[in-house]
Amino acid sequence: MAGPRRGGRSTGTAPRRRLSPLRCIATALAAVIVVAGLAVLIFWLAVRPAPVEYTVDGASVRGFNITARGDALNATFDLTLRADNRRNRKVALYYDSFEVAVWYGEQMLAFTEAAPFFQPRRNVTRIEAAPAAREAALLPDVARNIKHDRSAGELPVEVRVRARIRFKVGVVKTGTTCSGCTAPKSL
Repeated sequence: MAGPRRGGRSTGTAPRRRLSPLRCIATALAAVIVVAGLAVLIFWLAVRPAPVEYTVDGASVRGFNITARGDALNATFDLTLRADNRRNRKVALYYDSFEVAVWYGEQMLAFTEAAPFFQPRRNVTRIEAAPAAREAALLPDVARNIKHDRSAGELPVEVRVRARIRFKVGVVKTGTTCSGCTAPKSL
């Protein structure tokens, strides 16, 4: 009987190649990315998150007065804001802070913070805010433009909102995220 041959060609199976560590890491990383992508896709298909729509429903100004020198403003801006979350069937929101500012051009005229609140899913929440300007310093050009616009009967301002929001889906709450929006309005 002849024994196995040594040193020549092998008689059956091909020799196994060793996998390099770099190839193993790349394969594992690709698998993690695919699994994470599938998890995000499944979550999105199940929850179908939609952006919350913010609008200014009502706006008025009271106590509007620019000082005789024309360098300071006194006014209270009564605003009714609406946060529409009706498109989200499974997402509720916790507003940890809700800041409202009234801007004219590139100058902030008034600012206020609303109390923290919770907005359930499929809900429209109205937020009453009254940013007040008390002896707010005005740039000379801004004061002149405000006087001109006010004498014409309208005061075009921007209402800027900034909020710190946590999302709730089922029993899971996310970390805090910042959100902001801007809406032009004439008073």
